Amino acid sequence: MEGVFSNKKLILVFVIMIGLCIGATRVHGQGTRVGFYSRTCPRAESIVKSTVRSHVNSDPTLAAGLLRMHFHDCFVQGCDASVLVSGANTERTAFANLGLRGYEVIDDAKTQLEAACPGVVSCADILALAARDSVVLSGGLSWKVPTGRRDGTISQASDANNLPAPFDSVDVQKQKFAAKGLNTQDLVTLVGGHTIGTSACQFFSNRLYNFTGNGADPTINPSFVSTLQGLCPQSTGAANRVALDTGSQFKFDSSYYSNLRNGRGILQSDQALWSDASTKSIVQRYLGIRGLLGLTFSVEFGKSMVKMGNIGVKTGTDGEIRKICSAFN
Repeated sequence: MEGVFSNKKLILVFVIMIGLCIGATRVHGQGTRVGFYSRTCPRAESIVKSTVRSHVNSDPTLAAGLLRMHFHDCFVQGCDASVLVSGANTERTAFANLGLRGYEVIDDAKTQLEAACPGVVSCADILALAARDSVVLSGGLSWKVPTGRRDGTISQASDANNLPAPFDSVDVQKQKFAAKGLNTQDLVTLVGGHTIGTSACQFFSNRLYNFTGNGADPTINPSFVSTLQGLCPQSTGAANRVALDTGSQFKFDSSYYSNLRNGRGILQSDQALWSDASTKSIVQRYLGIRGLLGLTFSVEFGKSMVKMGNIGVKTGTDGEIRKICSAFN
């Protein structure tokens, strides 16, 4: 009888252990995790990285484009690749998204991944990895990207109406970021992504000529106003593009914040970060001035990107794994 009871105990322990393992798997399935494809598609991250490197080496401006695309994706419907879908009235057609670039990079990576691991790697994960790889190729520090996102099945232009805008006040920016679970430090940090990339003059030329009916925006360094006016002629320069981080357009560094301090922020929403006490203190910490405890921008950027990359993610059985990133299955 003792042997029978011992066997029953062993079976019971085995069943409990199996249950714990299944439970652990289900818990993992509720969110993203680093190394999600380590068994199902071991080369997933390296394929994305090599694809991004190839495209960015040919056109360095694509790094900023991919970073911005991930941001725009996550702020609408969560990080679910809904911004990649083409067609009438999709997010891609919204005014705020008309300037997005880098779709061909994601499509290229997806094609290679479908050949290596059909139906496994989501477009949402490709975009998150590509954003990280773009920062690294621009000189920023790397970070581990949790993966396991699934692709959304909804994409509507109207949902993009509340994206952060170049004219937003700090209070409005805070509200929009807080609605996504991001705090003031995340705001200042993620907007620091403007250390690479450009803006069309139409999004800030109001600051140069007739700001509130009285000449140029007084927060712009007077010596910088004439430079910007030369780059953005009042009647003909709307489509011209200007680096968001003057003098360091292709380098991922903290000089963006130095420009804010010096009144050389391009967008009104950017320069406002130096005017508002709550955001200025964070900018100062990234610059390491006034004896404040310094924060390493590139390190903090990775942390905030992980937070942003988990906004409204679809995992487990939610959503789908698209075969083509620009179209629902």
